[in-house]
Amino acid sequence: MSSGETLRFDAVILAGGRSTRLGGEPKANLLLGQEPLLVRALRAVSGAVRTAVAGPDSLAGMLAAADYAGILVREDPPFSGPAAAVGAALTALEQAAAGEEGQPSPWTMVLACDMPQAREAVPALLAAAELDPGCSVLAVDSGGKSQPLAALYRTEDLAAAVKARGGGLANLSMFSMLARVQWREAAVPEGSTADVDTWADAGKWGIRAGSPAAAQPAGPAAAAKD
Repeated sequence: MSSGETLRFDAVILAGGRSTRLGGEPKANLLLGQEPLLVRALRAVSGAVRTAVAGPDSLAGMLAAADYAGILVREDPPFSGPAAAVGAALTALEQAAAGEEGQPSPWTMVLACDMPQAREAVPALLAAAELDPGCSVLAVDSGGKSQPLAALYRTEDLAAAVKARGGGLANLSMFSMLARVQWREAAVPEGSTADVDTWADAGKWGIRAGSPAAAQPAGPAAAAKD
């Protein structure tokens, strides 16, 4: 059994930002090859028990084309930041588990959809949590930057952090929300947490504008050869 396979985790994919520096082009729709970045992110967490995508209803067509059977939820109000999106997604996952007469998975993976190579970070996060299950794990790149949107959280701790704010997550930074969450860093492969904020970033990856109608997404669990 490979490292990380014993961990049960749910997943949250963040796909609802304004994309201001991309002229409003939704990051979820950006194409690498013929695959939208959102679908790449879903493939990265294909081992999740349950998955929630935090983003607009306009993503429904793409998700259906990718055979996505999970949750699509929106932070309230829209565009109120990643902490609010994580809170909305975590609540939706809890409700889904309760509807199945079960419990949320003990771990929750959080990934932003604008990291083209995030799937390379996932095994490192799972392995780190398996070695030391006492606290959450944030990816850290070679420059020493911790990334709370490429992380594996103890679900109980993340839920407590969300509930402690009493719904006041709008426009709150992730690190502020995590102030009482015990976490440590895990080194991940170079480039696996690099994100696409500008068209210059997109050009480095050969990423172009796209739309759900134009894309031909592979299913989330499909194997890819990049």
